[in-house]
Amino acid sequence: MSKKPPSEKLKRGSAGRSLRREALRAPKPNAAPQRRSRPAPAGAPVDIPSRERIAEALARHGVPMLSDELAAALGIETPAERTAFQARVAAMERDGQLMTNRKGALCVAAKLDLVTGTVQGHPDGFGFLVPDSGGPDIFLAPVEMRKALHGDRVTVRTTGVDRRGRPEGAIVDVLAHANREVVGRLYEDRGIWFLVAENKRINQDILVPPDLKDDAQAGQVVVAELIEQPSTHREPLARVVRVLGRYTDPGMEIEIALSKHALPHEFSAQAKRQAARLPAEVRAADRKDRLDLTGLPLVTIDGETAKDFDDAVYCERSGKGFRLIVAIADVSHYVRDGDALDRDARERGTSVYFPRRVIPMLPEALSNELCSLKPAVDRLCVACDMAIDARGNITGYRFTPAVMHSRARLTYTQVWGWLSQPESARAGEARALLPQLANLHALYRTLAAARAGRGAIDFDSVELALEFDARGKIERIVPQARNDAHRVIEECMLAANVCAASYLIARGQPALFRVHQGPTPEKLEALKEFLAGSGLALTGGGAPTSRDYAKLLARIRGRPDANLLETVLLRSLQQAVYAPDNVGHFGLGYDAYTHFTSPIRRYPDLLIHRAIKACLAGARYQPSGASWAELGVHCSLTERRADEATRDVESWLKCYFMQDRVGETFDGTISGVTHFGLFVTLDGLNIDGLVHVTELGPDYFHFDAIRHALVGERTHASWRLADRIRIKVARVDLEQTKIDFVLAADDGAQPPGGRAARKR
Repeated sequence: MSKKPPSEKLKRGSAGRSLRREALRAPKPNAAPQRRSRPAPAGAPVDIPSRERIAEALARHGVPMLSDELAAALGIETPAERTAFQARVAAMERDGQLMTNRKGALCVAAKLDLVTGTVQGHPDGFGFLVPDSGGPDIFLAPVEMRKALHGDRVTVRTTGVDRRGRPEGAIVDVLAHANREVVGRLYEDRGIWFLVAENKRINQDILVPPDLKDDAQAGQVVVAELIEQPSTHREPLARVVRVLGRYTDPGMEIEIALSKHALPHEFSAQAKRQAARLPAEVRAADRKDRLDLTGLPLVTIDGETAKDFDDAVYCERSGKGFRLIVAIADVSHYVRDGDALDRDARERGTSVYFPRRVIPMLPEALSNELCSLKPAVDRLCVACDMAIDARGNITGYRFTPAVMHSRARLTYTQVWGWLSQPESARAGEARALLPQLANLHALYRTLAAARAGRGAIDFDSVELALEFDARGKIERIVPQARNDAHRVIEECMLAANVCAASYLIARGQPALFRVHQGPTPEKLEALKEFLAGSGLALTGGGAPTSRDYAKLLARIRGRPDANLLETVLLRSLQQAVYAPDNVGHFGLGYDAYTHFTSPIRRYPDLLIHRAIKACLAGARYQPSGASWAELGVHCSLTERRADEATRDVESWLKCYFMQDRVGETFDGTISGVTHFGLFVTLDGLNIDGLVHVTELGPDYFHFDAIRHALVGERTHASWRLADRIRIKVARVDLEQTKIDFVLAADDGAQPPGGRAARKR
């Protein structure tokens, strides 16, 4: 359905179509003409002023200058210099440092009191500018959001504050458009065709001329290329380039997510050719200068459906301690810096795991075959050989390229069955492997005790598995058991990752660390205010550590409000990212931590392998084409992109699952509180829906951000984060992937937790 009435769509789509933002910005006739210069000879150095010098020259002049005037003032003379100078000025305009006024003169953006940043759209039509320089976001009213789309880079002039006290602005110029293609559903209304984007942050309807819709039919999901961006007086225009199909076609939710999030899912022709040239097995030449570990009974332990086996483990007793070997697939031997496979892997950043489908970072010839540590075949690896004492301290380690031979492909369920019931290990393979698995389990208990000792944060969580029918739709949602076999592998990987970080730091090799910082001052202050209301306090003053969090978690376990407190503590922490500046990992309680153990599916791990092997060879590694800081930002963004895409797919599948359950009653937990209502997560399903504030009873409810609660003005009824609640499914909107709940009849307007209406 359209988000606007047809009448409004027709009026807004036809208003002022002759105006163009380009015409408004075009130079006046008296502006000095720009001469076309010949490019400099290939390889010839061209010395032109830096960005700083250009900006300083404009600032000293005191008034805007034409490009030719500025070039003359800076001594730009030759055609080659002019070409390079114009390219630099254009780049400064794209980055928001300079802008061209209506007379064609260059201005320093900072002198115009303009703010440069990225537009963040909201489904309700308004948006925000997220400034490049930090500081508060600037509110953009719906009329301003007609000029740009979500993700565009723009300059904004602050115009005042809105009624909620937020800075408000007007878009002055769009510096760069973020959306070249848009995926959405095609609609037709009295001869007018338009697209409603799947990305709800793009609120504008996108007009599609009838002759540019190809063979697409109304109601189909399509990919459209934008041929005209939006402006104040007209909506964006697009042409259909690909029809994905009907909304409810099997697998359509994944196709939508791939297009919506611009996930690369086809390997380049060069990468395919390179993968085809790789051998099917380890060759004699590949074994040169590698440690032979084929005699050790290394095993892989993964989920039942896994096909890309990154890691294998072996553990033996060593005095009162342990010797642990973690062998990781040596992807870097086959994927070299800057080659076609590397370029594709860097673009993807990570494998994306959808329900029933994987978009791998590397072609399956590598991810599932040549690099995968499959049983009964030799594979190249990088081994981390660790000595761990009886207290769980890593007392020594070494990294070495090696060749290994996995003895078995084991599953978590299988291993935990043998460990919890040793008598069930009757087969010869099971009996042979059980002593090593018992060593791994004993090591896990030692490492877990050390983790608790250093104050690592451990939030309890239950994961759910989706079971599908033949059409690829959810049939059941069941709890996914997490047992000690999962924890064994987790602790082994943590140990290897810590050693990798320590090794690179000791040798002064730049790298990407997995960085997790503590709470911001603002979040910490809000957390302390909330805890004070519950009679609790977080130790550590203005700089609490993970140990302080862990102590508090231990205190609250068993309390009736433990879920609420754990949720608030978790939300006070920042998001983990990749960065070259090591500031430690707050949540795990490590001074230095990196990702080394999954190079088949994570690009940062592949970079770490290259850095370690460079150090082993007495060299240093610098990735081609980007700095470590740029790679950190890129890998963090691709990780979030993958998370958002998989979350979109799961949300759609869950909505589809709930379609037939309208009117049914469920128990759940309040997982989010906003001024417009309560988000509730259903027990055993991990499905979220909204109880709108109007469904809470005849009262005015006010949002208390500190207490994470909605409180009735008259009744003082209070609904808080993590409260238990019983709801009824009122509506499922598959197009918007939204589920609406109402209070179950037996709940009435009575809030949970016994906080009934009372007088004060």
